[in-house]
Amino acid sequence: MALDAVTLDGSRTTLDDGDLADLRGRLRGQLVVSADPQYENARRVWNGNVDRRPALVARCAGAADVQQAVSFARSRNLLVSVRGGGHSAPGHGTNDGGLVIDLSPMKGIRVDPIQRTAIVQGGVLWRELDHETQAHGLATTGGTVSNTGVIGLTLGGGLGWLMGKHGLAVDNLVSADVVTADGSFRKASASDDAELFWALRGGGGNFGVVTAAEYRLHPVTEVLGGLVIYPLDQAREVLRFYRDFCRTLPDEAEAYAAVLTAPQGMPVAALILGYNGPVADGERVLAPARRFGKPIADVVGPMPYGARQRLLDEPNATHGIHRYWRSALTEQIPDALIDTIVASAASFSSPMSAFIFFYMHGAATRVAPTATAFAPRKPLWDFDAIGQWAEGRESATHIGWVRSCWGELEPHLQGTAYVNHLAADDRPEKVRASFGENYGRLRALKAKYDPTNLFRLNANIGI
Repeated sequence: MALDAVTLDGSRTTLDDGDLADLRGRLRGQLVVSADPQYENARRVWNGNVDRRPALVARCAGAADVQQAVSFARSRNLLVSVRGGGHSAPGHGTNDGGLVIDLSPMKGIRVDPIQRTAIVQGGVLWRELDHETQAHGLATTGGTVSNTGVIGLTLGGGLGWLMGKHGLAVDNLVSADVVTADGSFRKASASDDAELFWALRGGGGNFGVVTAAEYRLHPVTEVLGGLVIYPLDQAREVLRFYRDFCRTLPDEAEAYAAVLTAPQGMPVAALILGYNGPVADGERVLAPARRFGKPIADVVGPMPYGARQRLLDEPNATHGIHRYWRSALTEQIPDALIDTIVASAASFSSPMSAFIFFYMHGAATRVAPTATAFAPRKPLWDFDAIGQWAEGRESATHIGWVRSCWGELEPHLQGTAYVNHLAADDRPEKVRASFGENYGRLRALKAKYDPTNLFRLNANIGI
């Protein structure tokens, strides 16, 4: 059966039966094509609004499969996506007409509780890693929802609930196994291929396929977490309080804020709070936020770390719902931005949509901007305008709402974003600016490790 496929330059090519047999014979895992019953599931990613049809999906069983898939793609000049957790909102983990290198079957995890490290394969999700590490009372910084891919989140920097105390995910990365564009298998660490290791810590998926990574772990068991919820008519005061409260936080505390829709269907404001230390200390530190204003609910309390990792999962991170978002990093939250957020929230086009602030501070900001490829090392907020909806036929309405809101919000924001939250339609200059002062060095390393830009479906650095 011949397949029509897409090349790196967008032209068409044909893969004949011999090509398919060749690749199948090289893989320990599965090769899935459109005629196979597994194809519909294999082509889907976390964002249900991404509806693409790759020609081939190589469901890799190990690093050797990844090497074979990369070599096959390079030899035939095929368009390539790399799927780990599949959580990329723009859908970088799939494509139309090319090859998907799918790491999702690669679920190996090995925790060393004595050395406090974990080795994690490329298809592992954070909830899966947390399950293994929490058995030993350990964890590492890993996002704000539990169904994100571990390695994909790490490559873009890795904000998360533990970042104030333990730094970003990239700050806890010890080493990585990488298949580069020439099909070579490399180990990257501070002492092995140090330049590649530097680039992987914030440079996104530009430099190769990370098949496994080793992380430092930290003692984390019971934590404080939860939401304080307010009616929308208090949202302006809540967000102004939040802006000032963030500046007072010790490393152990985390404070995020959102304007979203409550289960009862009304828009509300929420403080999303956490503390990574003794609960009694957390109660004291977070008390000003819990006393502020006249909340309609306070559901902050002690909980296992894994439970807090799942706190925002439903319905916000449900696999398969449709979503579109825009994002920016900002060092300030001006009153005009707050006013625009509150006005826009009154006309949410979907009850699953939201505006969210994630505050980066503490240990995550005490790393030199050039020490890793992740450059924005100062106290700031990752701000996201997120449209989410259940029915594909409504996509134009909800995407239009986000774009309209963003047109009013963007003048109050800086022209950079957290790399993991860049949108598919962000301008190239915003992508470049988001790598900050490290862009030039990253571009030189891209030319070294991926001179044909094989790995281009990402926040692409280009050459």
